[in-house]
Amino acid sequence: MSVVPADRRRELPDEPGVYLFRNERGKVIYVGKAKSIRKRVASHFSNPSTRGGKDLVDMIDQVEALVVHTEAEALLAEQNFIKQYKPRFNIRLRDDKSYPYIAISLDEDFPRVYFTRERHRRDRAYFGPYSNAKRVRSTLEVLGKVFMFRSCEGPEPGRRSGSPCLDYYIKRCEAPCVGYVTREEYRNGIDGVIDFLSGRYRDIERSLARSMREAAAEQRFEDAARERNRLRAVHSLLERQRVANESTGTLDAIAVAVHEVEANAQVFQVRDGVLSDRQSFYLDNEAHGGIGEVAEAFILQYYTSAMMVPPLLIVQHELAATDALKEALTTRRGGMVEIRAPERGDKRRILELAERNARLALDQERLRSERRRQQRVEALDGLQQTLRLDALPLRIECFDISTLMGTNTVASMVVFEGGAPKKSDYRRFKIRGDIDSHGDGNGAGRIGEPDDFAAMEEVLSRRLAQWERQRDLSPHDKDYDPSFAALPNLIVIDGGRGQLSAGLRALHAFRERAVFVISLAKRIEEVFTPGSSEPLRLPHDTVELQLLQRVRDEAHRFAITHHRIRRDRAMTASILDELPGVGPARKRALLNHFGSPDAILAASREELEAVPGIPGKLAREVYRELHKTGV
Repeated sequence: MSVVPADRRRELPDEPGVYLFRNERGKVIYVGKAKSIRKRVASHFSNPSTRGGKDLVDMIDQVEALVVHTEAEALLAEQNFIKQYKPRFNIRLRDDKSYPYIAISLDEDFPRVYFTRERHRRDRAYFGPYSNAKRVRSTLEVLGKVFMFRSCEGPEPGRRSGSPCLDYYIKRCEAPCVGYVTREEYRNGIDGVIDFLSGRYRDIERSLARSMREAAAEQRFEDAARERNRLRAVHSLLERQRVANESTGTLDAIAVAVHEVEANAQVFQVRDGVLSDRQSFYLDNEAHGGIGEVAEAFILQYYTSAMMVPPLLIVQHELAATDALKEALTTRRGGMVEIRAPERGDKRRILELAERNARLALDQERLRSERRRQQRVEALDGLQQTLRLDALPLRIECFDISTLMGTNTVASMVVFEGGAPKKSDYRRFKIRGDIDSHGDGNGAGRIGEPDDFAAMEEVLSRRLAQWERQRDLSPHDKDYDPSFAALPNLIVIDGGRGQLSAGLRALHAFRERAVFVISLAKRIEEVFTPGSSEPLRLPHDTVELQLLQRVRDEAHRFAITHHRIRRDRAMTASILDELPGVGPARKRALLNHFGSPDAILAASREELEAVPGIPGKLAREVYRELHKTGV
């Protein structure tokens, strides 16, 4: 039940801006924009049909407001908050951080063109986001054939051998590593890549045709044939994707399909009458927004990340394009943007095609979701029968230990609810070693790191202690942890009979409350259960074993990730911090360049000298120091 009093709502500003609703735990659950913050917030409480309805209103505990000058600023501020907080009741792209991009390393003398899922380097050009990684790699393959950019990694082209690689001999690279192409000539090819990804296809065709004619006139027939083949490759690609007359120009067609809490948005990118790309994005629509609401939210989120905003967007009639939306996109583009719903002609046909694809994509996703849900139900039912549980194991917790030669020992706890990962409930533990090596659980201290059995007993003892502590706390308490407060139906331990025995010693209170404990051994996937001398061996094609394997593998992945982070930090502290002349800034430069302490240790003297911000003399001293210590 909402606890925001009416007089507090009346104190809100009667000005344009953004407002945030928080629940009783302080989590942002909705971000909204308005011409008048006061009137818009009041409408949530007076009109149940407003976005989120009664479900949202009952959860509101606090209201925050941010005043801006215009509606367009409010739109942009709203999207920044949505990206930051991911509120439950806002329309938002799923997994928006993982969409692929094509990046060009313009900061290098001979730039690379490569696939990436990150977009944080200011000195690099990015194109995207794209929704299909396979199609991005296919595009890179075509671009490599046409423009012949280098595929080698690193800021400098070439190999240590000093000879061209196979790409040169199969006409995929012009070998800048050995000086067969000048920097200017190579950059002309990169400019062609940028033109292609920007949709300037006619410029590319004219440039290739001109190069072919010039080579033929100068009787450089091999070069002319190569330019002809490149021109044919571009022609073939463009003609296969032609969807309209060239006069259609440059536009994006955006169509949305909505069904309850799910939505799909299609973006058809048309450049010079050619369908340069088709993107498909799924959105969460917890508050059951209509096509117009979803389309507006998607357009703002998509073009916040996109590298280019076209001069024309064609959209469905349900989206009443506001002046604020046009102004926000115009600001983003740096030029006028028109938004309209086409009535006839090629533009209408393209939009109808996008609409059909959006509905089809949403129907397919619903079928896949239903199939996955049915498989999870079958797996849980199979586990209940196989393990003879009193109830379905709706909440499964799995624990794994990760260590390397007894150092930086950590443990992971992953949670599956309803047969699916619940990542918000994952937890990590640093093993303290406060259980003795014999695992009698008497709390006696021991020297050094614990063995696997003792480590498992320790972490499960701490899990039980956390659950007992949470019982005395209210959900409103700042120390309340819903993951530790939940009682699992099944606990899975990664390991064999020894790990299970350690777990059973630690979990008496859980077992008294019907929590079932098992272990899963990796070698031949044996399931060890309490009180049984023989392990269960489930057929590998059964859904119940496959679920246990997914849970175990996820716990292992989560533990390994944590262990590597701690190990890298320890290596960084013990090695880099002791190097003379290497302070925090230079340590960051080394880590940013090589990616990890392991890579720094493996680097040659020449590679260390090539790190930006590291003087050559210091790089040589670092190399000498690392290898002097025998690290």
